[in-house]
Amino acid sequence: MKKILVHLATGFEEIEALAPVDIWRRAGFQVETISVTGNKTIVGSHNIPVVADMLFEEADYSTADMIFLPGGMPGASNLDAHNGLKEKLLLFNEQGKYLVAICAAPLVLGHNNLLKGKKATCFPGYEKELFGAETTGSSVVTDGKIITGKGAGVAIELALEVVAIFKGKEEAKTLARKMQIPE
Repeated sequence: MKKILVHLATGFEEIEALAPVDIWRRAGFQVETISVTGNKTIVGSHNIPVVADMLFEEADYSTADMIFLPGGMPGASNLDAHNGLKEKLLLFNEQGKYLVAICAAPLVLGHNNLLKGKKATCFPGYEKELFGAETTGSSVVTDGKIITGKGAGVAIELALEVVAIFKGKEEAKTLARKMQIPE
């Protein structure tokens, strides 16, 4: 079973975090929500409190297959400021594990030089933060083990891209049909 760690910081975009969590759990993945705030309750950018499964310090990264960073502001900036998360991102990159970010959160990957020579996308206006990336403006971009998404409106598309990568395109299509997502 694939294990995905979803990182939450104060000001995260709720749709970008919770729609993928829902879809990945429907797909049968082990999904853990991780607070980087020191408190399990995190308030999103639209003032919706969410209770994370665990604190950053409690998470077991050794068994995880993917780190996911939702955007939103100041959520993405708060993720970017977390030194422990930076260490895990660099380690996952070295180990060839998946790094996924949406909206403004690809800036965290960019600031850590993880997008050099890669195609990526982000919320319009953050392209300059994706150091060394070829920004495409596409909804969802997969380049090797890095997946980026443009914003809240493509959270479901991004989540289904991960399902397709881990379980195959047919499984992703079946899940989308069950959820009444138009083809």
